[in-house]
Amino acid sequence: MAPTTQADQRPDPDVLLRQVRAEEAKRARAKLKVFFGFAPGVGKTYRMLQAARDLVAEQHVDLVVGLVETHKRYETASLVIGLELLARRKLDYRGIATEEFDLDAALARKPQVILVDELAHTNIPGSRHPKRWQDVMELLDAGIEVHTTLNVQHLESLNDVVAQITGIRVRETVPDAILERADEIALIDVSPQELRARLKDGKVYLGAQADRASEKFFTEGNLLALRELALRQVAHYVDNDVLAFRHQHGARAAWGSSERILVGITPAAHAAKLVRAAKRMAERLRCPWAVAYVDSSAIRPLDDHSRDALEAHFSLAQSLGASIARLTGSDVAKTLLDHARATNVTRMVVGKPQRTTRLGQWRDRIAGSLLEELVAESGEIDIHVITGTAPAPAPRTPTSQPEPRDAIELRRYMMAVGVVSAVTGFAALVRALVPIPDLEMLYFVGVLVAASAWGRGPAMLTAFLSVVAYDFFFVPPVHTFTVADGRYVLTFIMMFGLGLIVSELTSRLRRQEQAAVVREERTARLYATNRELSEVADATAASVVVAHAAAEIFAASVLIIGEGENDEIVDIASYPPNYALAPKERTVAQWSLKQHKLAGLGTDTLNGATVICVPIGDPEHHAFTLVLEPHNRLPLRGEQREFLEAFVRQASIAFDRLRLADEARRAAIAAHTEEMRSAMLSAVSHDLRTPLAAITGAATSLKAEPPLTSATSRELVDAICDQADKMDRLISNLLNMTRLESGGLTLGREWVPLEELIGSALAQIESKLGDRPVNVHIDPKVPFVAVDPVLFEQVFVNLLENATKYAPGASPIEIAATCADQQIIIEVMDRGIGLLPERAQDIFKKFQRGHHPDVAGAGLGLAICRGIVEAHGGTIAAVPRDGGGTSFRIVLPVVSPPSNIALTPTETASTAAGSDGNAAETTR
Repeated sequence: MAPTTQADQRPDPDVLLRQVRAEEAKRARAKLKVFFGFAPGVGKTYRMLQAARDLVAEQHVDLVVGLVETHKRYETASLVIGLELLARRKLDYRGIATEEFDLDAALARKPQVILVDELAHTNIPGSRHPKRWQDVMELLDAGIEVHTTLNVQHLESLNDVVAQITGIRVRETVPDAILERADEIALIDVSPQELRARLKDGKVYLGAQADRASEKFFTEGNLLALRELALRQVAHYVDNDVLAFRHQHGARAAWGSSERILVGITPAAHAAKLVRAAKRMAERLRCPWAVAYVDSSAIRPLDDHSRDALEAHFSLAQSLGASIARLTGSDVAKTLLDHARATNVTRMVVGKPQRTTRLGQWRDRIAGSLLEELVAESGEIDIHVITGTAPAPAPRTPTSQPEPRDAIELRRYMMAVGVVSAVTGFAALVRALVPIPDLEMLYFVGVLVAASAWGRGPAMLTAFLSVVAYDFFFVPPVHTFTVADGRYVLTFIMMFGLGLIVSELTSRLRRQEQAAVVREERTARLYATNRELSEVADATAASVVVAHAAAEIFAASVLIIGEGENDEIVDIASYPPNYALAPKERTVAQWSLKQHKLAGLGTDTLNGATVICVPIGDPEHHAFTLVLEPHNRLPLRGEQREFLEAFVRQASIAFDRLRLADEARRAAIAAHTEEMRSAMLSAVSHDLRTPLAAITGAATSLKAEPPLTSATSRELVDAICDQADKMDRLISNLLNMTRLESGGLTLGREWVPLEELIGSALAQIESKLGDRPVNVHIDPKVPFVAVDPVLFEQVFVNLLENATKYAPGASPIEIAATCADQQIIIEVMDRGIGLLPERAQDIFKKFQRGHHPDVAGAGLGLAICRGIVEAHGGTIAAVPRDGGGTSFRIVLPVVSPPSNIALTPTETASTAAGSDGNAAETTR
């Protein structure tokens, strides 16, 4: 044997990571403490109140008594004194005023710890949840620690065992998963003799009720058995804690098992017993388990009653912690075994066949039963056979009219009789006209027609009647059932046998076709919905698509609700468009949206509603709730619920996709903004540093000793003023750019002569122009322009300053304005270094400059020009000039002057050009 190395003893990192995550999740969730006993009266409530008083006195815990049943016991009631009590909710049930635990008040109060007695209690109809344990789960989800009480007979998996021991079926049960969810289980135990003494002293029940309990439930044998069950149950959970502790600390023990249990069920009533038995077996083996049903095309489709029974079995299995498998296959045994081997099942639980008729017994003997097939083909899988209790036949109530389904079945069988009659008549006609010996082949046609149109039962009747009709009408001696020739016996057997085979195959193909059509329709509908969702661009449009599709698929009125900006509940989409919820149903929908849980018709929460509420999307982000109100007011079937889950998953993916796309767009904008911010900081820091350095140098020189001459001082002061003006222009450009981008730019339009705007701009940059000639030509047709004079003057200033940067000192600058096609065209032209054609549009972007490296600037001037011009409804473009240079062309729409300014083109020209009416020309 190889020695164990240190590497072999190191724990698995993945296991450690799972342990850390599990511990973190356990610490983050609210705690559940269960005071567990084997019968009423053992002192669960008493001990719970004692522990509560200790928490308040010693640890100053914020604790509230949500509901405690003292059953008029003074010792128990005295412990409540001094603890904060939550007022109970008053309900009217069948004219009787009753009180229940107020879940909404508890959630609003939200203490650290709340006491909720009698976990298995059934709530009064009209409550939010049918069971109190569901109230407790909602409290835990809200982050409130819960202390509660529970007796062993209320555990769902032990329901059959308790009924067998005591002879009493306990109706109020709690899923075992609730006890598994408990963080702490406190076993409250007394001896059966002491408990019976308490019962006798009136500390459990009072008066006649105590006498009845002593004779029936509280017998010594019952109490001993229940106590043993409770001790074993707690020991099971303690054992799990011990194993978890040893595993967490790296203890090596051969407790890990690969066992897995699969229980096969049918809609029969005894399937519930199989499920509970499998649960107990899984607990003993500490292994996962699953429940499976095979929808076989070889058997008759389930009716509504059978489907409801099957769904009830599945619900029971899920509440006990099982996984569900809905299988499809023609061979039930093979399908079960294939699934078992694919999921590493080691044990399979099935029910003993319950054949109560001789026909069923003979069929099992001839064809073999499902149990025999499973045993024969199971191989390494162990088969456990559980005896089921045959249900008592329900008493038949005479009715004056048959049920609709019975009427339909009767009509199908009558049609089968009609087919045989028609075939017989046709065969007699053919025999009279043409001597054909093989008339029995005509009856096969009748069997095919019956099988394809009405199913296996009518087809079998058709086969039987075909043999009878052929014998009576066509086999000598005719009109009798006597067969003179023994060879016809084989013909009868072949006719009946082939008829059965043909009917079975045809019926199976028909069912498979129907199932394929249903699957194809659902797949097509999902594909169409997915395609429509992929084309929408926002959540509102997606909600409309989802609502319309859900209404068509599930034959229901549909509403999608969500949370608005101020956390109010708003309707997003509906179908029909004017569909609205009643106040009661809207309360259910709002609860489902807030809790992000399934609620409504056919669910475990608020199942008295007429709507089904299904959450959509990620609750951590913007979530929705799909509200369905079926037209038939019935809960969805199992396959419909599965399809609804797939539909909702698809809708959730679509909403998540839209959300992620929106986040991606925002991230791209943020990245672009950050990029622009970096570029701005880089440009601005450089452009600010240069004038600041010049100002600092000049100011330092002015402070120097000995004092400078007056001419030198004046020169330095002029330099400081020039650099300060440069900084002021840069900051003004930044502020203007910010106003343009934020939408905070407000135009103050005035009717001003264009010549005045240009003249004011020239005056501002006169020092920069120096001796450079500027030629201005304004067409007489140009009217007054309706612009913001301050902003538009900035446009000319920036364009002229740009021309001085990129044009040689002696080259002239030209400004021209014309009017054509209801547009005013203004051009500022220079003879500078020119512009590359591919850069004609880029230079109007922020922080973009010409290609000359020696020219300084932040690259904001032209971007501001474009923003101001576009705010006036115009356009600006840069066009290379022939012979070198660039022409900046501004196009503004002609705006009609108001009534108080009535200028004709002649007057406009006179105002702009002078009394001679010529174009205004200015040379500087």
